Order: sequence, then structure tokens, then C-alpha cells
Amino acid sequence: MSVTRAALITGGSRGIGAEIARRLAEEGFALTLAARGAEALEETARRLRADTGAEVQTVPTRMNDPERIAALTAAHDERFGRLDLLVSSAGTGTAGPVADLPAATYERMMEVNLRGPLLLIQRALPLLRRTARRDPARGARIVALASMTGVAGEAGLAAYGASKAALISLCETVSLEESGNGVNVTALSPGYVDTDMSAWKHGDVPPEAMITTGDIAELVLALSRLSANAVVPNIVVSRAGDRLWRA
Repeated sequence: MSVTRAALITGGSRGIGAEIARRLAEEGFALTLAARGAEALEETARRLRADTGAEVQTVPTRMNDPERIAALTAAHDERFGRLDLLVSSAGTGTAGPVADLPAATYERMMEVNLRGPLLLIQRALPLLRRTARRDPARGARIVALASMTGVAGEAGLAAYGASKAALISLCETVSLEESGNGVNVTALSPGYVDTDMSAWKHGDVPPEAMITTGDIAELVLALSRLSANAVVPNIVVSRAGDRLWRA
């Protein structure tokens, strides 16, 4: 089908990804939403279709499965034929000191938070480049959800922060390699955002003190409106208070 603009969002069934999807749908984007749970994913898509009239397809995907990642990008291409914005929002995290960190925990975080986005970008690049050639003034964009812990370390989050620091570096490198093709990449590196994933931290950081999902979605929307000339490597979002460089 012919659409004006299209986005693919991983982690799109809830939290930050779902809010980004809602804002983009209101902006007129057609959407492909990916997440692990098919039922939650389809429920989010149903609400978006009802509330915004957007064209939304869902593709259940695990970010540690290269075959499913390939199938995801192929499904988006087949349905929409263009990719103006790729949002890598899926991620996983486990807290614990370095001394006690199981190897399997570290490996899973690197697999989902770094290898998954890397494979997703590789698979999506041909379509992103093609879209950028069709709209050279605006180009195409990738936004990856990183973390403040990838910028400034936090005790107990070494493996998570390391995976996000690597993701930030990946984003910068892809911009260096692909901005000449009209494809720009931005890492978003917030402190604690009020989602289910950060609920474990409520004893130290109450939800009302956390960054909102709307704040992150607003930044993604702004990035989608920039020209291809504007490269934004990383956006760090801190919480209010007397310390900037902490999650």
C-alpha cells in the first residue's frame, strides 16, 4: 500500500514504545509494532487504530532471535514499502553488583540490548536508504533507547550500563557511516522513566519523580521532524534534582 510516512517500533506493546507509537500515529505515521507478547501487542495496536485511525500491523518478535528480526523488517517492507523512522525501544535489564553477576545475565543483556539493535539496523538499512533517496530533504532516522547509565555509571547496573554504552557508540558509528546516505541515528539516554521496567526502583525513586514516557515520545517526535542535515548523536535526559549525571 502507499503511505506518506512509516515507522517500525520494537518494544511497542507498552511503556515507552507504546507511547512513541501513539504520538507517531497521531502524527500520521503508519506503524509496524514489534514485541514479545502477541496478545499485548495486538491490544495496543487495536487501541491505536480505534483512537487515531492509523494503519498498524503487529509482528511478534524476540530481539535475541536473528530470524525473527529478519522477518520483522521484511514484513514492514512488504506492508509499507518505506521506513522513515526506526525506533529500537525493546530492552532488558537486571540489577546486581559486578562481583555477583552471573555470566548468563550479562550475556542476555548484551544479546537483547546490543546485538538485537545491531541486527535490526543491519536488516533495516537497505529500506532506510531507499526511503532517504525518495525524500532527500528529510532523509530517514533511527532512534535507539539507551540509558543514562550508558553515559555515567551507576552502582548495581554495570552490565546494563555497559550494554547501553555500547549501544550509544553503535549509534554514533552508524551515523558516521550512513548520514551521507541520508540515514541519521540518535541514542536517547534518559534516567529512570516511569514504566513497569523501573518499578523495582520505586523505593528509592518514586514514580512521580521519574521522567515520563511522554517526555521521551516528544523527543522522538521532534527528531522525526528534523532535516537530513541535522545529526543528533545522543540526547541525555536527567531527572530534576541536585545531581545531573545519575539515572
